[in-house]
Amino acid sequence: MKNESIHIDVHHVTRVEGHGNILVDIEKGEVNTVQWQVPEAPRFFEAMVVGRDYTEIATITSRICGICSIGHTFASLKATEAALGISISETTRVLRELLLHGETLQSHILHICYLVLPDLAGVPSVIPLIDSHKDAVLLVTKLHRLANELCDIIGGRTTHPIRARVGHFSMLPSKKELETLKSRLLDGLNNLKALTEFVKSLASAIPDFVRETEYLSLTFEKEYAFYDGLVTTTDIEKTIPVEEYRSVVNEFVVPQSTAKYGKFNRNSFMVGALARYNNNYKQLTPGALSIGKILGLDGTCYNPYMNTIAQIVECVFAVERSIEHIEWLLDQKLEKEVPSIKIRQGRGVGSVEVPRGILFHDYEYDDKGICRKANCVIPTNLNHNNIQHDMEKMVKEYMNKGEKELTFLLEMLVRAYDPCISCSTHYLDVRFVRKNHG
Repeated sequence: MKNESIHIDVHHVTRVEGHGNILVDIEKGEVNTVQWQVPEAPRFFEAMVVGRDYTEIATITSRICGICSIGHTFASLKATEAALGISISETTRVLRELLLHGETLQSHILHICYLVLPDLAGVPSVIPLIDSHKDAVLLVTKLHRLANELCDIIGGRTTHPIRARVGHFSMLPSKKELETLKSRLLDGLNNLKALTEFVKSLASAIPDFVRETEYLSLTFEKEYAFYDGLVTTTDIEKTIPVEEYRSVVNEFVVPQSTAKYGKFNRNSFMVGALARYNNNYKQLTPGALSIGKILGLDGTCYNPYMNTIAQIVECVFAVERSIEHIEWLLDQKLEKEVPSIKIRQGRGVGSVEVPRGILFHDYEYDDKGICRKANCVIPTNLNHNNIQHDMEKMVKEYMNKGEKELTFLLEMLVRAYDPCISCSTHYLDVRFVRKNHG
């Protein structure tokens, strides 16, 4: 194989959101080119919110993504509340966490079952699985419906929540709705156990690829972090306030990508379910930990393909924590809140963990509550750099498998990251400097 030439040009990887290309050129065993390319046109959400009232910002920025719209809503609300000095009640916080867990289940199930399982089963899409594994597909449909119902009941609709507002919820779920949802979630745990067994039967198809990197996520002293927390990585012992996110993400541009890259202590870092797991797995619920062990995830893991397995673990965690949140809410006297808001000038940064990793929103407001500056850092754009470095190592280690197999492994690698590529291509401030040659 030393003299083999391989030329891979995948124009738009399938079963991912958005457009990404893979380019590999190997001549006589020498690797000349390995590129993960993002050709998407930039989307100017940061510019869209400038000049808008603080009450409008979350509604606009939730449209950055149709899959992570709830997470974008909460990062946006947290940034606005930080800028305006607004505190939320414990009830509002619990409702937000519950809704965020609904989105986690919603997105992870979609990715695991519709986008990755075909790779593990050796079929081109989920469609052939309807005939070969009908029970498993029906199971997935039930779980996806459960996640949608949770988001409907708490957020007001499946995506782009309408009840989550600055400082409060405009409408609260009824006790009857919560009781019904709790019962459905308990059934969901059984369905997740059945899904685990199905994935376990296919898990031998997960490539045994390892590349140690830095893993970046939120961490929180009280629990496995999704809604609250400070920034940390596997390379540091301290935590960093979310307001100092720029010192961590260190965004930069590269020629082959319209999405920015990031790095911190190493050449790249990874965000997402595996990063959260590596930083916080000791805080998982017992059920989630046991599911991880069944699927071979027991302690720190450096295989990016196992990100999908970490997502299954997080599905169990999301359901178990949702049940706990509902039990707490059922013990409360739920009453609609009217927050006291005093407009002031200020800057605020909000961060939450969305399915694809840590998300930052950063706003500056004037004394009338009008947004004057915005910055959104999307988790997929933080992962592009790590995907590139994974590909470079993989090509060197697996090129002896031939062009067809290497192409499949590279596409499968991209899908393991669950990238939301369109969401990652944001506003780039380009300034032209004119020199006077006269």
